[in-house]
Amino acid sequence: MITAVDTSVLIDVFTNDPTHGHASATVLRRCLQEGTLTACDVVWAETRAVFADDAAFEAAMRTLGVKFSALTERSAADAGSRWKRYRASGGKRVRVMADFLIGAHSLHQSERLLTRDRGYYRKHFKDLSLLTP
Repeated sequence: MITAVDTSVLIDVFTNDPTHGHASATVLRRCLQEGTLTACDVVWAETRAVFADDAAFEAAMRTLGVKFSALTERSAADAGSRWKRYRASGGKRVRVMADFLIGAHSLHQSERLLTRDRGYYRKHFKDLSLLTP
């Protein structure tokens, strides 16, 4: 089972978030027991921002067992199509392209997405399997 992981879940764990940290760590462990954890380019970059340097970030991701998974052309194109539909239907810039890239990567390059943002993904990626902490 390939599980793509969203930024919020990783940051919960790496910052030991008092509200979500324990639940996120528990479900991450379960996902590792069931298969592979991946993070797309966007998640990789967003997560890196909470670390002091590259070495600490790379060590943390390696320790957690998260593998880098670059967006494919298909995933990137699908994200653009979905974002265009979102904006055409009156969607505000509350949701940026990054969210659509994460969703499309998860849909096309994994079997499910581990995220705390289930409402957004259920609305814009109805065909994506979601797992929440």
